[in-house]
Amino acid sequence: MAVKIQIPTPLRPHAGNLASVEVIAITVGEALGELCKLHPAMEQRLFDNGQLRRFVNIFINDEDMRYLENLATPVKDGDEVAIIPAVAGG
Repeated sequence: MAVKIQIPTPLRPHAGNLASVEVIAITVGEALGELCKLHPAMEQRLFDNGQLRRFVNIFINDEDMRYLENLATPVKDGDEVAIIPAVAGG
């Protein structure tokens, strides 16, 4: 299944300065894994010891994956996966 992954501006230098990447995957975790294979520098930005970093939010077609099946959430052809880094401040 062709899935489009939206890359946020702060992470684009680690993904060849691309705004999005299309990968073939059947789950969100597999899609992110394919992204990391294409752009290895993304892995350390997204994962820590194989676990998605706490401050990285992933949305599938505007739905937070934490309220679905997390990295096991199925994706289908044409879905969009957005990587949204958490923002904090005061």
